[in-house]
Amino acid sequence: MLDDIWVDEAVFALRPDFAVLVMTAYDLRNGPTDDRSRAWLAEAAEQPVQTEKIDAWKDAYRAFGAKPQKTRPSVDALTRRLPLPEINQAVDAYNSISVKHALPIGGEDLDRYVGPARLLRAGGGEESEEALGQPEPGEVIWRDDLGVTCRRWNWRQGARTRLTEETTNAIFLLERLEPMSLEELKEAGEELADLLTELSPEVRITTRVVSDGK
Repeated sequence: MLDDIWVDEAVFALRPDFAVLVMTAYDLRNGPTDDRSRAWLAEAAEQPVQTEKIDAWKDAYRAFGAKPQKTRPSVDALTRRLPLPEINQAVDAYNSISVKHALPIGGEDLDRYVGPARLLRAGGGEESEEALGQPEPGEVIWRDDLGVTCRRWNWRQGARTRLTEETTNAIFLLERLEPMSLEELKEAGEELADLLTELSPEVRITTRVVSDGK
């Protein structure tokens, strides 16, 4: 699964500095928010807002015609929500890392995917959930063989593949633009892996960075 995930050249043409750290986590034990994951969220909420990183994502949205003040990049929307929302332990884990590093992160149920995840620009007519709405031509989307899993790069994920308390196999997508370095991206991935391992000592984690030309 990890090796089959890809990013279309049209996305790199839009933002050559884009990279995504893809992480799979097998044998994950998720559960409702508890004191431990609540503390992760509280600590992340105390971090200063890293405006330059968020502004880079706003620029990326404008590049494909989206209005970031109307449909905000996920990390921008998340940093505006204080206290941070409590969803479940695994989501709390990646949301805390997202806010700490000003890094958009998506987490989804790997068993609900049909075919590999891929990031591309919409051609129009892609299958999409009613709640997500129909992507506009040229919009950057994540999708699998069944249809759209996340619209406008990282604005809104679909319900079909979302992480739930019953999820046992998950995929996490950590999306980087400059000024974040690739080194910090990898550090954020290691921090998320540590939190997931704290939740599930038996979890099996693998990672891969996909960047321009790789």
